[in-house]
Amino acid sequence: MKNKELKVGLFSAAGILLLYFGFNYLKGIDFFERKKIYYAVYDNIDQLAISNPVLVNGYAVGRVSHIKILQKKNNHVLVELEIDSDIVLTDATKAILNSELLGGKSVLLKIVHSDKTLKPGDTLKTQVAKGMFDVLSETATPVATDLQTTLRKFNEAVDNLSKNFSKLDVIFTKLQSTPELLNKTLVTANTKMEELSASFKTDAEKINATLDELRPTLANFKVVSDSLKRVELNKTLIKTQQALVSLNETLGKMKKNNNTVGRLMTEDSLYVNMNRLIQSLNKLSEHFNTNPKHFLAPLGKSKKKVERDMRKQEEEKKAAAQKK
Repeated sequence: MKNKELKVGLFSAAGILLLYFGFNYLKGIDFFERKKIYYAVYDNIDQLAISNPVLVNGYAVGRVSHIKILQKKNNHVLVELEIDSDIVLTDATKAILNSELLGGKSVLLKIVHSDKTLKPGDTLKTQVAKGMFDVLSETATPVATDLQTTLRKFNEAVDNLSKNFSKLDVIFTKLQSTPELLNKTLVTANTKMEELSASFKTDAEKINATLDELRPTLANFKVVSDSLKRVELNKTLIKTQQALVSLNETLGKMKKNNNTVGRLMTEDSLYVNMNRLIQSLNKLSEHFNTNPKHFLAPLGKSKKKVERDMRKQEEEKKAAAQKK
């Protein structure tokens, strides 16, 4: 009996130990892994509980191992964090208290590089993440402000619209009398148009009568104009014939030898003399160009000297021609 009781007691103790270790393992407690203890102080942990996870970029690196209220420090809450020994924390690391959408709580570690490394037992910097309702409230505040501004502008627009409606009522009231005025204007215009049409018809009849009276006068004017044209043309022809007769007489006189023009036209003596004069002038100009001293010397030169110079020039010309 005693052996059975001992076996039952040992089996019960083993079951209790397995239950304890299994329960703690399910809560995230690993008795075979080394852990480091750090602390964080919050004003309000918002129902954070023991065994809530400690995360780094969404990965669980530890858990909340203990929570204690500090009554001597304005009832702040001290949270003990059990973190894997492989995780290195610096003095710039922040422990952010985070609230999930479905009410779960966790501590997020925002590890920032720094030259100073924390030791186990040190206290981390803390921060409380904004919840969904805080974000919604911050987002809704400017929206509500804009909505109030929009409603205010809408009210102003409605007031202006009511004023415009009152003005439109006045305009429509005035428009009711407009058709009567328009009808009166049309009647007056029709009367004036009829009078203008009658006056225009009378003036047209008068113009037609005047034109009928002017037609004989215009016909007579045309006859007179044609007569004047014929008279001027006859005078021009007579003057032209007289000019031709005079020209013929002049040409007949020029053909006769009893006048200077006739002699110039029939005799060549004047032409011959003119050629001789031109040849003499050419020789004189050549002599002047080649021997200007014969003419420009103070006392001039005698005829013999001039003839001698001329012969000398001719001999020089012949000698130059023979050399060529």
